[in-house]
Amino acid sequence: MSGDRIRGAFLGLAVGDAAGWPAARHRAALHAPWSRRLHRELDAFAEEHRVTTLPVPFALNQPVAPLAVGPSDDAEWLAWTLLTIGEPRAGAFRALGPDIRARISVATAIDNLARGVEPPASGHDNPHHFDDAAAVRAVAFGALGRDPTEDAQVTNAGDGLLGARAMALAVAEAVASGSAAEAVRAALTVLPEDTAIGHNARLALEVAHAAKDPFAAVPALDAALLDHVYSYAVGAAQTVPVALALAEVSGGALDRAVPAAACLAALADSAPALTGALTGACGGLAAIPGEWTGAARTLAGCCLPILAGKDLMELTEEFA
Repeated sequence: MSGDRIRGAFLGLAVGDAAGWPAARHRAALHAPWSRRLHRELDAFAEEHRVTTLPVPFALNQPVAPLAVGPSDDAEWLAWTLLTIGEPRAGAFRALGPDIRARISVATAIDNLARGVEPPASGHDNPHHFDDAAAVRAVAFGALGRDPTEDAQVTNAGDGLLGARAMALAVAEAVASGSAAEAVRAALTVLPEDTAIGHNARLALEVAHAAKDPFAAVPALDAALLDHVYSYAVGAAQTVPVALALAEVSGGALDRAVPAAACLAALADSAPALTGALTGACGGLAAIPGEWTGAARTLAGCCLPILAGKDLMELTEEFA
């Protein structure tokens, strides 16, 4: 059963990744640069002329396949972590080629490593030490019952490091027991109440329980956790608590929790993926709709080109 839940965790992350609006933006990187430039020009035109018709990623005269529903950055970094999990973590990051696309924390950490700045300083002396890049990678460590700290310290610190530890413990418990409530309880053990992520995790659980339903909880989570001041959808102090809260209030049901996470646009770069990983681990592969299994298993290579066309489920089999 644990093998099935490991598969569920990995595919669940990919499903959540695909469900968030940023996935199409990430996958559009496979198109020619002029198409993204035109997207920006159309956006500027709408702003200048007070037009409410906003552009979405488009192919025009290019192949449309990259814009089909599918996973993007989170699933690719999960796959990369699986493929390199046996290697010293700083060395694995040093070996990445120049053609990758990554979060600011990861890009800065790679620059730090190149300058001889070793972990944990590479993650601490980092303007985005608080993001959830390590929390995404921690899904791999948690599913395999491993400690994500060495990996997380390469790119993150503070709430970013705590988020990775919490996700790893939550996924490990979900794989072992299938219980969302036990998974959340495990995560809370490493989230001190006097940290932003610890405070937010308990607040998110409180408001989600009051709503009694994942979709009903969306406005309350938005009001309680999001001040809409920050410009990126990747703050671990918000995305990890939302994932924990929606996983618990849904009873570990991916098909109820992930759509709700995707409704929180300001967290949509990671919260749906983290929510999908937790609920996928609770329900196993069978709990994921077959249509989503087909759409989410093939990696596009939009962030890590070496993974283009790889099947996440085939990569998972060795570990499951």
